[in-house]
Amino acid sequence: MRMIDYDLPLYRPPSEARSLILQVTLGCSHNQCAFCVSYQTKKFRIRKRKDVFDEIDWAAGEFPNTRRIFLADGDAMAMKPERMVEILQRLYSKFPRLERVTSYAGPGNLLTRSAKRLAAVREAGLTMLYFGLESGDDDVLRRIGKGFSCDEMVSACKKARDAGFDLSVTVILGLAGPNGSHGHAQATARALDRIRPKYASALTLMLEPRTPSYEECYGDPDWRPLSPEESLAECRVLLENMNSEGITFRSNHASNYVGLKGELQRDKKRLLETIDLALSDPSSPIRRPEWMRGL
Repeated sequence: MRMIDYDLPLYRPPSEARSLILQVTLGCSHNQCAFCVSYQTKKFRIRKRKDVFDEIDWAAGEFPNTRRIFLADGDAMAMKPERMVEILQRLYSKFPRLERVTSYAGPGNLLTRSAKRLAAVREAGLTMLYFGLESGDDDVLRRIGKGFSCDEMVSACKKARDAGFDLSVTVILGLAGPNGSHGHAQATARALDRIRPKYASALTLMLEPRTPSYEECYGDPDWRPLSPEESLAECRVLLENMNSEGITFRSNHASNYVGLKGELQRDKKRLLETIDLALSDPSSPIRRPEWMRGL
């Protein structure tokens, strides 16, 4: 059987494990974040309309019962909203059981689109956006090359929410090293409270070889990766300082030392107790061993 000819490497969020993945863009238009190696081998481009439509038509014949589709690569919202609407209309017409379509979204792509054009994309059936906040600390954001301030990213997320999108916002534990850990966690908690996404997910920084290196970009001679205990403590500070209601918090990514899932504020006490248990017993089975961690 013929398979989709993906342009590798290919990435998707953990919650899209059972989704059909369609590459409507390749790479990332920003591609300057110091922690990221995902698309360093790719030059960003938007795929041709005919190529995408031909792939949709073929996939619909092979997988007619598809319920979920994720639009890759890292920057699907970089295409013009009108093109995205065309793709969504094609998807829902070809997949009769389709329930949701999702994609990553960068702050620039949300801030530069009008509310009307974003709403049109949502109405056409793009249901949820995965957004990398990374940190609420402006100094950390500057050092990692995110390209936007915390206020700008909060504004982008609120704009998406106002257009009707569900949001899954990702933050990264360990970006600031041990010296900046507490401030990074507190500022990130405040930013998440301002955004109030449907989902908030924590990853733990894992460094792979890249040029320039993360350490070079961060520019602090005292920076070092967090130990497992320091990473768990940072996650605890993050959770402890989040006060909004109704956010589903997850740390189910394989990079994390402990997998957490619960609704804030209802499950906050249980989540904190789980972290405390992992901190009190390094051999606890709830702690993911180093060999099981990955990107």
